[in-house]
Amino acid sequence: MAIKKQYLKSKPVCKVTFSVPAEEAKKVAVVGTFNEWNEKKAVKLKKLKSGTFKGTVDLEKDNSYEFRYVVDGTYINDDQADAYAWNDYAGAENGVLNL
Repeated sequence: MAIKKQYLKSKPVCKVTFSVPAEEAKKVAVVGTFNEWNEKKAVKLKKLKSGTFKGTVDLEKDNSYEFRYVVDGTYINDDQADAYAWNDYAGAENGVLNL
């Protein structure tokens, strides 16, 4: 898994690109505090020929966001997250993006 951050000079925004190698998966999305953990508002990642799912979202910089991937209905963390935060509601850790 990988997270790429590209800060824009013209706006207070960071383009965050998520990459998830999941050849066997049918659907991969990203949910988090930036979309109210709502799967209907999830950032859907597109499957590439290599089997990696990829997608980009614009997020306001100077903020932290908790997130997780949803791979075919299963929530997983990114091993390259900036940090992890415990979530009592989920009973698990969420990945954290610091922008």
